[in-house]
Amino acid sequence: MRVVHQASPWRSLFNEHGHLNTMALDAPLQHLFSKTSSPQSSIADAYAWQPSLVETLAHYDLPAWRISQIISDHNAWLYRRAIAQSLEEMQAQGWGTPPVDYCVLMLGSAARYESLLGPDQDNALIIDDYPDHRHVEIDGYFQALGERFTQRLDEAGIPLCRGHVMARWPMWRKRISEWQAQLEIWSADRRVKRVQQTNILLDFSPIAGNQALAAQLGDSIAAILPNASLYMDEMAALLNELPVALNRFGQLASSPHLEAPHEQAINLKLQGLLPLISAARLFCLRYGLRHIATRERLIALSHMRDGHTEDGHKVDALTSAESALLIAAFERLQQLLLDQQRYNRARGQAADGWVDLRRLREDERLLLKFDLQQIRAFVQRAKSG
Repeated sequence: MRVVHQASPWRSLFNEHGHLNTMALDAPLQHLFSKTSSPQSSIADAYAWQPSLVETLAHYDLPAWRISQIISDHNAWLYRRAIAQSLEEMQAQGWGTPPVDYCVLMLGSAARYESLLGPDQDNALIIDDYPDHRHVEIDGYFQALGERFTQRLDEAGIPLCRGHVMARWPMWRKRISEWQAQLEIWSADRRVKRVQQTNILLDFSPIAGNQALAAQLGDSIAAILPNASLYMDEMAALLNELPVALNRFGQLASSPHLEAPHEQAINLKLQGLLPLISAARLFCLRYGLRHIATRERLIALSHMRDGHTEDGHKVDALTSAESALLIAAFERLQQLLLDQQRYNRARGQAADGWVDLRRLREDERLLLKFDLQQIRAFVQRAKSG
């Protein structure tokens, strides 16, 4: 690997006389903002600007976990624009204003504010309760809204979810009471598909509408799922389907069932980040913690002092040292993946979840192996309950 020196704008913070040189420090940002369109520009133009944003933030030496938060903030803004434009269009066409309160949710990495480059859509919609005799009228309105804002995002470059996890579909667009009933159904037994669908819903963040509906959904999740023993058992068992990128000898290796682009590639999203994210989600659900972001979940678990929650229930949470190791592993994996995505985009290739091990130095490989070992141990603890 060729080492290239990259100057940091922070080295220009002071001029030769010891004064703050804010113009030099601001120059990369000013250049970035000069490329932006006006607030009235299209969603597509705003999304196409995002890679330039990432490159500028990387030039400021921001770590990948912080860049992913900013990417997610930008994507959330794009969501809000798509929803607002759809509502304006519907009103102009005679649909009127929303007939009842609603709340649009982002799901998955967007909801955890952990998006990197090239995300697809994952969203849902909560509708306030209404009489059954108005279902065709009211659900028809929100079906139209869901179809329009997801189509706008797709046309802008954020593709429709191939798994159909979007507010345009009835499965992910329900009255609040229907969401509560759905949680009861999904958690009643150990059916894999139902547990997988519930896992998708667990990482949610309100993006538009009445956030009180999202709070009600969170209350229902906290009241129903931790007490559903069959569901919790299956949620733990599903971690077996998320092996980390280590073979039985502890060497870095892609899972045989994944079609790697070459023998030195591992899917760090599926075989590194996802096992850690899933285990942290299970731990927090088990212990009644409502945090969504992975870093926040790991920190919250470390704050459960002396193995007890505040109400005195005994738990087996993380120590501060274990939490710190896992947070560091999470941040390093995000960094490796973002670096690979930036490398790929510069060469006209897809920004996906694969990382080329040939690009890593020996010390980076060793550190990656160590991080994956910590994640594997954490997953084993989550499975054991």
